[in-house]
Amino acid sequence: MTSTLPVALVTGSTSGIGKAVAARLSRDGYAVVVHSRSSAKAGQQFAAQLPAAIYVQADLALESDRRRLIETTLGHYGRLDVLVNNAGISRVIPHGDLGAATSEVWHELNEVNVVAPFRLVALAEAALRESARPERPACVVNISSHAGVRPKGASIPYAATKAALNHVTRLLALTLAPAIRVNAIAPGLVDTPLTADWCAAQETWRTKAPMRRAAQPDDIADLVAMLVKGNYLTGEILVADGGLNLT
Repeated sequence: MTSTLPVALVTGSTSGIGKAVAARLSRDGYAVVVHSRSSAKAGQQFAAQLPAAIYVQADLALESDRRRLIETTLGHYGRLDVLVNNAGISRVIPHGDLGAATSEVWHELNEVNVVAPFRLVALAEAALRESARPERPACVVNISSHAGVRPKGASIPYAATKAALNHVTRLLALTLAPAIRVNAIAPGLVDTPLTADWCAAQETWRTKAPMRRAAQPDDIADLVAMLVKGNYLTGEILVADGGLNLT
């Protein structure tokens, strides 16, 4: 049976940006698939708070789990309208410490930050095309990073994977149009439990960013909602760093 509500899958959605995005899309009338790699209890509890939501646990480093995530979504709802590739991983390595950026680190980050979003789009393509209408294309939003636009970031491998995700976004937008729009948001610092002790970064955003603060998860969720609601924008990388890139 096909859901009467449009359906959005948000990866990495039990905390931080992903949780805010899932909550926002739920308020906007979407049945939401909540996902995480390990925090199953938190995911189940969060999904129970949202109307028509389900939780799926999957390790996006594994092709079998990526396939199961899409199959479970379609098996439950019978459709998919929006895919938000939010899940990602990072490793903090000083840029000058080239030896610490081992090939294992490169492979690990690339598999989750680049290959997984691409494969999820590939696995979901048929369903996204089926849900698309001439006046209402299906939508993919990739959550990237300002580190993929500027020479910044927790490590060189992390920044490189986000730069690759930005280019994949453009390539997919060109390839999948007009039925499926593909855009990315590249946040700067976002206030989450993960970044709470990033004192130097917090100070940078307070003193140098024109908006004089880091983003809140809801700020990024608002931008995702804007991209989902729009029917024309595709292939764009929306830098959301409070204007720090201007300095």
